[in-house]
Amino acid sequence: MDYGLPSKQTVNAVGGRLPACHVHTGCRVWTLDGDRTVPTTVMEVATARVREVVDVVTDHVTFTVAPDQLLGTPDGWVHARDAEDTVLAWTPARKLCRERLTIRPGYEFGYLVGATCSDGTVGKNYVSLVVNDRDFAARYAACLTAATGLPARLEAVTRPSGYLQREVPGFRVRVVSSYLADLVRQYVGGDAHHMRQRFPRVVLRDSETLEGFLDGYVDGDGYRPKTWPGRLLVSANVPFLSELAQVVGARFTPRPRGSASHLAVVDSWPARGTFKAEQHSLQLREATWAQVHAVRRRLTTNKPFTLYSYRLSPHSGFLVNGHLARQPW
Repeated sequence: MDYGLPSKQTVNAVGGRLPACHVHTGCRVWTLDGDRTVPTTVMEVATARVREVVDVVTDHVTFTVAPDQLLGTPDGWVHARDAEDTVLAWTPARKLCRERLTIRPGYEFGYLVGATCSDGTVGKNYVSLVVNDRDFAARYAACLTAATGLPARLEAVTRPSGYLQREVPGFRVRVVSSYLADLVRQYVGGDAHHMRQRFPRVVLRDSETLEGFLDGYVDGDGYRPKTWPGRLLVSANVPFLSELAQVVGARFTPRPRGSASHLAVVDSWPARGTFKAEQHSLQLREATWAQVHAVRRRLTTNKPFTLYSYRLSPHSGFLVNGHLARQPW
């Protein structure tokens, strides 16, 4: 048997990393099922002695496996000894133990995305909204909880006002969740900065979700005029407003560079027939690719390496430092 892992090489188990020699029958380990990470169970463990292993050097780490160990690539499974200059399926191992959210579609989800795009802040591991309007903050908190299941509450805060030259009272809603932060970045194209974010087409699931998005965005950066039934959205992100204008069938003329543009969305926009529902995944894409830079042989003439291999169910793959592997069983 020329496949398996040496005893000290770690495997990503559900409770944390484990050396290969400590993975036992009944142990639950992480694997990739499409774009998502899911647990699978070890049904059988086998061992073998060999005198050769290989070190696989990727963008993120160097891990050690048997030369015939199968690794996941875009073109299928490849032996570790042949993996140089290819890419491997990978997910950040440090994020495996975080709580995964089940996103509920609908008006509240749309409102959450719209308000976050207009007035929210997306950090490395949190999403927050700081505003002066208590009712706006309360609606945001309620929609966040309804869409994600995360508990959200209002906090009274103060923040500096450049115009008034003093601290002014406000309200903050902040939830710590790297999963939600990564999810929002995925929705808006990878960069949640207000000037670089893209229009989140995930809100085009149905007209109810899009209405929630429009209400959330207007509550943050916009208003309802008193002279006509509709919304006026304000942003200096011209590509963002241009894409939204096509969705609602509105004319859009950007302001000169450096000033905020306005997009008028009348309440009768659905009658224009420009809206086409689109299905986009609500869940986080956890899988990505890692480049293999080198595969280095390691030989021993004294004490042989002990290899550990696993038969798993219901998924046959498992993660080695975040990289997808499997046995030929």
